[in-house]
Amino acid sequence: MGEVGTAYRERVHALAARLDAPDAAQQRDAIRGELIALGKGLEQDLAELATLKDEAKTLVEKWKALRMSTAPAFSAERPVVADHIGASTFIEKGWSRISLGDYIGAEDSLTKALQLSPNDPQAESLLGWSQMLQEKYDDALMQFQKVLMREPGNALARINVGYICLKKGIFGEAIEHLSKAIRLDNDRKATLYAHFYLGLVYLERDMFEDAQTFFQKSLALGPNLIEAYYELGRAYWFNRQSEQAMQTWRDGFAANKFNPWGKRCAEALQTVEQGGQP
Repeated sequence: MGEVGTAYRERVHALAARLDAPDAAQQRDAIRGELIALGKGLEQDLAELATLKDEAKTLVEKWKALRMSTAPAFSAERPVVADHIGASTFIEKGWSRISLGDYIGAEDSLTKALQLSPNDPQAESLLGWSQMLQEKYDDALMQFQKVLMREPGNALARINVGYICLKKGIFGEAIEHLSKAIRLDNDRKATLYAHFYLGLVYLERDMFEDAQTFFQKSLALGPNLIEAYYELGRAYWFNRQSEQAMQTWRDGFAANKFNPWGKRCAEALQTVEQGGQP
């Protein structure tokens, strides 16, 4: 029992003893006052604890979001929307919650936005982001497909569809969407991630040289995408190019030793130097 609980337990025991005392009748009014104070204190502290419990749940969800993932970094622009029966408030709140890592809260806000304003393209796109980052791939895929029906040139939506297809093992569709995003080349971040995910697709299919080509292009486009060093090292290693793999992991760690993927590069290097497999 915590300190607060112990203090309340002592107060309850003290009041119980006073009620059992021979002079309890004479102390009736004083005891009544203390019972009221005890009840009010309990109600206040329980309300505060309930609030803390909810805040702790949010922290847990944010902690879950810290797990290492190759999902696209959230990059949707802050929405600018004309109010439609209050929907804009929920769209803005959804964007903010995704930015803070509260994907469950974002999904709730954006679902409400779409109830008020069905088929709103911004709400659909943001809802897809919130679901994808929770690994609700089927739901997210449906949202991004709606976006692409209206905006075939939306490269971010297209790479998100490609990423989801990659995670679901639908490699042919993943290649189709990611290749189209590269051809569109209308969003720098989308083009970068399209190359990276194509590298992952070919790595999954044991087409190591093709994977290497796309990871190398990813690093040319975005030298700070440290996960590309890690995956390029794996593509070299599984293609029996151990020296290139080890040098790539050294480069990845040197590029950003504080980045989780930089640390993973160092771990992979240490593992293979000790005779293990990455």
